[in-house]
Amino acid sequence: MKNTIGDNLTLTLFGESHGSYIGAVLDGISAGIKVDEDFIKAQLSRRRPQSKIETARIEEDEYIIASGVFNGYTTGSPIALMIPNKNVNSKDYDELKNVARPSHADFAAYIKYHGFADYRGGGHFSGRITAPIVALASILIKALEKKNIYIGTHILKCGKYQDEAFKGNVQEIKTLKEKTFPILTAIEEEIKTEILECAKNGDSIGGILQTEIIGLPAGLGDPWFSSVEGKLSNALFSIGGIKGVEFGLGFGFGDNLGSKCNDEFEVVEGLVKTKTNNNGGINGGITNGMPVVFNCAVKPTPSISLPQNTIDFVKNENVSLSIKGRHDPAIIRRMAVVVDSITALVVADMLVTKYGVDFLRSEE
Repeated sequence: MKNTIGDNLTLTLFGESHGSYIGAVLDGISAGIKVDEDFIKAQLSRRRPQSKIETARIEEDEYIIASGVFNGYTTGSPIALMIPNKNVNSKDYDELKNVARPSHADFAAYIKYHGFADYRGGGHFSGRITAPIVALASILIKALEKKNIYIGTHILKCGKYQDEAFKGNVQEIKTLKEKTFPILTAIEEEIKTEILECAKNGDSIGGILQTEIIGLPAGLGDPWFSSVEGKLSNALFSIGGIKGVEFGLGFGFGDNLGSKCNDEFEVVEGLVKTKTNNNGGINGGITNGMPVVFNCAVKPTPSISLPQNTIDFVKNENVSLSIKGRHDPAIIRRMAVVVDSITALVVADMLVTKYGVDFLRSEE
C-alpha cells in the first residue's frame, strides 16, 4: 500500500477512520516557514460537518504536531501531525463486515488485502483521512500566498443549480476562504434545499467543483509524464468521490473548432497573456502564466439508506442492503477545502523541485 505523494516535498498518510489516530508526515519542507495555527483550525473547520446537509459525525480535530515545528516556525525536519478519533460508532459497521456497499471500496479492499483491512467506517479508505491533509497543507497554502500564489475552490454545480465560473480575480479566492459555503453567487439556500430533499428521500447527490490557481510562474512542469495536468490529476484522483478531472474547457473541446477555442497571445503592460484561457493556463504540460483552472466531478455519496442489491463476499451470495449510520447526503461542500489542500501539496512540490527547498520561505 503506497501512501506517499510528492517528489521532493512529500506527504505520507496513516490511520483509519475508527482507529486511535489519523495523521500525516510532511517531509522536505524548508526551515523558517511560519505556522499559523489559527489558519489550520479555520481550514479544518471548513472540512468539518456544519449543518443538516452533512454527516452527524462531528470530530473536534484537536491535532497534535509531534515534530518539525518550534516556536511557531518549521524547523526543516519532518512535520508529524496526528488527530485523535473520538466520535466513533463502530457497531454501525458490524453488519457490514462482509457486505459490499455499492460504489464503496469494500469488495476491492477485501480482495486486495485478503480480508485484513479495517472495515469500520471505511477504514483507511474513509474521507476522514483527509483531515490531516488539510491541516498540513494549511502551512503550504499560507506560504504560497506570501509568494502571491492563491488557490481557491467553489461549487460550480450541484444538482440543477449552477454557480458562475472563476474570473481570474484574487479577491474571489480570498472571499471564498471567509465563507462556510463555497460559492460565488447567491444560490446557497437553493443548493442546501436540494441536498436536504435528497436526504429526506434516503438518497444523495453529486456535483462539480471548480478550482483556480492564480500567480503560478510560467514554465512550471514538464511535458509527457510530469505535466502539470498529470501531477494534479494523479493527486486529485486520490480523493475518494472524485471521478473526473478536466482542465480549462476540458470536454468542451470535443465539439468545438480551433478557431473558436485557441488562446491567442498578447502583451499587456509588458506581460505575456492570452486573450482567453480555454487551456486552463497550461500548454504542453507547462504553465503559461495564466491562471490554472480545472473542474472535478464529485459522485453522489455512495452511502444511502434506500434498498440496494449487493453481495455478501464471504458467503458468495446475493443480499439486499439499506445502509444505516451517519453519512453525508452530499460531500461536495466539505470536499472543496480538500481539493485546495491537495492542489497546494502538488504546486508546492513542483515549485520546490524547480526552484529549491527554500523557495517557500519568506523573509518576514
